[in-house]
Amino acid sequence: MALTGAHRGIAYKLGGSIAFSLMYAAIKLAGTQVPVGEVIFFRAFFALIPVFVLSFYTVGPRAVWRTARPGWHILRSITGVSGMFLNFAAVLMLPLADVTAFSFVAPIFAVVLAHFMLREYVGPFRAAAVLVGFGGVLVMLEPHGGLFHLLRSGFSTGAGLALTGAFLSAFVVVFIRQMSATEKSETIVFYFMSVCSVAGAVSLIWWRIPLSWAQTGWLALCGILGGIGQIGMTFSYRYAEPSLLAPFDYVAMVWAVLLGYFIFSEVPEPMVMIGAAIVIAAGLFIAWRERRLHRAT
Repeated sequence: MALTGAHRGIAYKLGGSIAFSLMYAAIKLAGTQVPVGEVIFFRAFFALIPVFVLSFYTVGPRAVWRTARPGWHILRSITGVSGMFLNFAAVLMLPLADVTAFSFVAPIFAVVLAHFMLREYVGPFRAAAVLVGFGGVLVMLEPHGGLFHLLRSGFSTGAGLALTGAFLSAFVVVFIRQMSATEKSETIVFYFMSVCSVAGAVSLIWWRIPLSWAQTGWLALCGILGGIGQIGMTFSYRYAEPSLLAPFDYVAMVWAVLLGYFIFSEVPEPMVMIGAAIVIAAGLFIAWRERRLHRAT
């Protein structure tokens, strides 16, 4: 039976989700002593391989370069690479499940940013869901010293890095909403990975370590998996509405818990899991509400 557009979107979303989870595992397997900039260089440079392979079957390699909005690509890429630095630093400091749990805050941040930046209406129900989601964040912070410790530390802990990375990821969501009307998915991914590659390469001037063959292999695999994940996530929105796909973001927690437990012997903190459940519930409600309002419109 042929897949419908919605089913294709869900399949791309799930494929991208597991690719990103495996990417994080590859980063941890490369070793926590590898500088974040070096990780980002491999992640971005090798991600360009699946992007160009895909372009042969879609828009063509030459079309990947063409853009009508270079300024937006630069803005989106700078925000994205900043968030990537923070997220990868958090991956090296926290269990996979914890990093994944904090990433779930991004859709809640996106609702707030869309209201102020895109003038999207946020009714009382979604506003209440946002407040509940932030309550879940406070619960997740408890095992990491709590909110007041985090503020005193100046976001120096892994939890602070992950939370700030999620905030920047929400900005990226808003930027992509504005770019998607004129820009191809392959073009958005290409420019983002190119800027990340340059940023990672520049950081190597000051922070790098000699890599073993095993570390090089894990980091190259990280890049390829990241490229596949980026393609999967980007293309999922071509076939299905964001409100339909939003619940499938949370499948990443299943991959993170399984990979963390069986590969790294990580057992998630109960408070992190409880907080993540609260955030997931708030996110699902926001997705349901957006879908319902979209259908009504």
